[in-house]
Amino acid sequence: MPYSTELLLIGSVLLFFSLFWERFSKRFEVPVLFLFLILGMLVGSNGMGRIHFDNPDSAHLIGMLALAIILFSGGMDAKFREVKPVILPSVLLSTLGVLLTALFTGLFIYWITTQFFITHKLTFFESLLLASVIASTDFALVFAILRSKGLRLKHNLRPLLELESGSNDVMAYLLMITFLQLVQAQNSSATFAVGMFFYELIVGALCGYFLGKLAVKIINRVKMSNDALYPILLLAISFIIFLLTDIVHGSGFLAVYLGGLTIGNSRFLHKRSTINFFDGFAWLAQFLMFFTFGMLIKPLELLPVAGFGLAVGIFIILLGRPLAVLTCIPFFKKIPAKAKIYVSWVGLRGAVPLIFATYILASDIENARLMFNVVFFIMLTSLLIQGTSVSVVAKWLKLGENGDKEHDHLSEHGAELPHETKTAMTEIVVIEEHLKNGNSLVNMNIPEYTLVVMVKRGEHYFVPKGNTEIEVGDVLYMISNDDRTMRISHRKMGIRY
Repeated sequence: MPYSTELLLIGSVLLFFSLFWERFSKRFEVPVLFLFLILGMLVGSNGMGRIHFDNPDSAHLIGMLALAIILFSGGMDAKFREVKPVILPSVLLSTLGVLLTALFTGLFIYWITTQFFITHKLTFFESLLLASVIASTDFALVFAILRSKGLRLKHNLRPLLELESGSNDVMAYLLMITFLQLVQAQNSSATFAVGMFFYELIVGALCGYFLGKLAVKIINRVKMSNDALYPILLLAISFIIFLLTDIVHGSGFLAVYLGGLTIGNSRFLHKRSTINFFDGFAWLAQFLMFFTFGMLIKPLELLPVAGFGLAVGIFIILLGRPLAVLTCIPFFKKIPAKAKIYVSWVGLRGAVPLIFATYILASDIENARLMFNVVFFIMLTSLLIQGTSVSVVAKWLKLGENGDKEHDHLSEHGAELPHETKTAMTEIVVIEEHLKNGNSLVNMNIPEYTLVVMVKRGEHYFVPKGNTEIEVGDVLYMISNDDRTMRISHRKMGIRY
């Protein structure tokens, strides 16, 4: 059998079984992405397999494109009304927070390598370079774990975490480039680095917003011969937003996230099917990205850096990230102390540090391979310690929502409102507070122009009447004549919207 065919068969079989592992991982708190990493290490020629892959440039390109898809999909799933209240703390965490995390961690790395790890000595600038690579949280990992666990967090924590992790790569990238130039004994101006940071941030934000608006107009005006082509059209648009912004030296990561956010909060043709497509495609991109980096790893090289990597990983989890978070957002009174603790804990390191590490690996500096292996070990540490405890810590801190799962554009059974209508649909999970006036539908505080069109109880659906008895845990599928009425409906029912 030809080698290329064998490779495709192995990939197909792994993808097939990973779909079942995804269900298993939800139940047992084992991140499915951990499986992809291990499988990549096993099937690669660096491990026990036959697939030869040792190209940092290709891995970097695959990681960048995969992350663009994940960011775009995450932006489409987010809502402006959820993101707006957390913009300021998110920006602080993604800028000052990353800078402080890199500084604290860099000083720690320099201290332990000069005092304890004789075989892993790093210069001051090399220590800061390594710290910059691991300073940002990873959107792919945050998105995958929060969504797969189905966590509904209080205090707008999920949009805060996703917006921070979707925008903090700009600062981490600029810090990495600056310290890499210093390590290579090239000139690097602090003023130039600061100017480039703001330039990339502003250009990325403008490109994301305006190209997203343009994309909505194109989708709604272009008449495709086949409805199945609309998701493909939007996929092409997402790559255009990312790559065009990168060409003008803006932040492609920020642009593609804001582009997805702009498009996802607009009305466009075939919205439900398109979002479903990107949800699945983002999952596949995560699989490909982690699998690729797994193949790039040489397992035998991990053991010598285990102590070093574990020490840095534990430091950034317990001290580096928490100190940076508590420095950035101590004065936000709307964010309680336990929520700040949770934000400190969900500082997941994943594919983005590995993408940056492949950039260093391709630069061929003296300790490039050492840094890559340490980054990989730190990512594994974060995945196994933080990734497996995201929902557990949320329960300990009592940050889980008892409330409601709502969607503007689709319901669990796939209903979608026509694009031409000015209506809105949502799903409400009934809690005891909703039944305080009685357990029949007519006694619930539902305002005018809002209709409960279907009820889900267990695995069964039925159309309700006014005297239908509603139980705690039922899912009500509600429709209103506009989004404003839906917000009024939520407030009258005691739901924070």
